[in-house]
Amino acid sequence: MFENQVIWITGASSGIGEALARALSADDVRLVLSARRETELERVKSACMDRGLPAANVLALPLDVTDWGAMPGALQTVLDRFGRVDLLINNAGISQRSYCIDTDMAVYRRILEVDVLGQIALTKAVLPQMYAQGSGHIAIMASVAGKIGVAQRTGYCAAKHAVMGFFDALRAEAVHHGVRVTTITPGFIRTNVSVNALKGDGSTFDTMDSDIAGGMDVDRCAAVILDGFRKGVPEIAVGEGPEMKALWLKRFFPKLIFNKVAAMARPR
Repeated sequence: MFENQVIWITGASSGIGEALARALSADDVRLVLSARRETELERVKSACMDRGLPAANVLALPLDVTDWGAMPGALQTVLDRFGRVDLLINNAGISQRSYCIDTDMAVYRRILEVDVLGQIALTKAVLPQMYAQGSGHIAIMASVAGKIGVAQRTGYCAAKHAVMGFFDALRAEAVHHGVRVTTITPGFIRTNVSVNALKGDGSTFDTMDSDIAGGMDVDRCAAVILDGFRKGVPEIAVGEGPEMKALWLKRFFPKLIFNKVAAMARPR
């Protein structure tokens, strides 16, 4: 399915984005790897080449998704190199570990700019090219937190709920132009998402959550996501823990989930 496709991954310097890049390197694809940290992008590029992808097929393209003004130029760089974009995986994001009462408004602004507006801005930059070619695929990395609200994640849950709504709505529009939209709802995946999360004052949490540490292997997560792409699944739930059952419980027994997540929250 992915052979000869041009695939652009944001947040590609670590975590799920890096795992997707490595997994896709087994196919004859053209990869565009974006994140803020150029040295880490080059490391991931080398890992993709080690898996057999020619250097000419991998473009490390540093990009801060909050810099909307840089997006037209970034897109043009991709088009000049590969001529098109077939799949955009919006994976850049940042989490939170702080109670609402302790969280600066600047932290909320930062989370929403990265996790929501940055994803929308890059999608809007790429969408006209996909509409013009009459084909394409846009994916967004949401979360179980985009379905269920939990303590110390008010900003993160707000952001993930927002992208679920935006990209569900975009799906209804884009399908008429030959463009697919996929939302992805990971549960606990073994990445540094909690280590890199923001505390209420904007500093990094620098701690690995036990739930994250015991979560699904990131390479297994990438395999499930790519299998969902191949099957045309519009919303891909990926994870192995009890949080995945909570998706079903939230739909049919919302009060039960509200009580459970409240009981899990330790007192401030």
